[in-house]
Amino acid sequence: MTTALRTGRRLIVTTALLAAAVGCSDGGSSAASCSGLVTFQNRGYLPAVNVDFTVGEKLGAATVPECDDTNHPDAAVPEGKTTAYAVEGMDPSLAIAVGDTPAEATLMRVHEEVR
Repeated sequence: MTTALRTGRRLIVTTALLAAAVGCSDGGSSAASCSGLVTFQNRGYLPAVNVDFTVGEKLGAATVPECDDTNHPDAAVPEGKTTAYAVEGMDPSLAIAVGDTPAEATLMRVHEEVR
C-alpha cells in the first residue's frame, strides 16, 4: 500500500473519530452521519475514550460511513474502509479496535445492530 493511500485511510478514520469527539453539526443539531460510527458484521460501533485495551488478532474490514452533513462540499468525507481487530478479553460483538495498524487502533464499543 502506498504512503498516500495509508495517509488517506488514516485521515478517514481520524476524521470520523474526531467528529464523534467534537460533534459534527448542521444547523445546530447533532448529525448522525458524523457520529464516529464504524460498522462491522452488521453492528455499529462508536469510539470509547479513556479505556485501556490490548489489540488482538485481525478480524477483517470495517466500514466508516460517509460524512457529508455540512454546507461545505470540500469538508465531506467519503465512505472508507479500515481494519477491525479483536480486543483482548472482549467479545467482538461488544467491542473491537479499528485502525490501519494495531498500534494506531482505536477502541470502539457496540452501539447498535445495523440492518
